Amino acid sequence: MPGASQIDQIAERVERLLVRYEELQRTNTLLAQQLEALTAERDSLKSRLAAARSRVEALLERLPEIKAA
Repeated sequence: MPGASQIDQIAERVERLLVRYEELQRTNTLLAQQLEALTAERDSLKSRLAAARSRVEALLERLPEIKAA
């Protein structure tokens, strides 16, 4: 039956597409988790940088001014 063969081919292709879809969903979930982790790390680093900048500025304010001769 030529019709059954075509249906089998379509069914096989649909199965492959479903497997690929599931793989892509897992990949997307992993990428979303990585993005969340990297965003949190970036925010932490920005906060640490701001704190360090504040400490450096406070130290600079404590230095005596150098007067040009």
